[in-house]
Amino acid sequence: MCKLFIDADVNLWQSTTKSLRIDGMVTSVRLETFFWNVLDEIAARDGMNVVQLITKLHHESIDAGHDLGNFTSFLRVCCGRYMALQLAGDVPTDTRVPIAGLDADGILEAEERRVH
Repeated sequence: MCKLFIDADVNLWQSTTKSLRIDGMVTSVRLETFFWNVLDEIAARDGMNVVQLITKLHHESIDAGHDLGNFTSFLRVCCGRYMALQLAGDVPTDTRVPIAGLDADGILEAEERRVH
């Protein structure tokens, strides 16, 4: 069982720090290559680059009243949720389908029904 994980490309868990500017403030985000790859895919689906996606997630999180004390963890969870929602069939695996065009409320309701 563990061979699937142990023999995976070691570059996937190598961390990379990227500097970005959100609202004029320079900050840095350190994530493993695996998560940067997922964020790249999510961003590309809606015609954005990773910095634009991260900025959008940051703004919308603040607008929703979230505490962003550990924004890097939030980004990792976003990646995990994206993949879980794909496995559940709620988010198409066809990366040409934009995330913004999906029925977010319907997806969240379906997810809630599965959990309870």
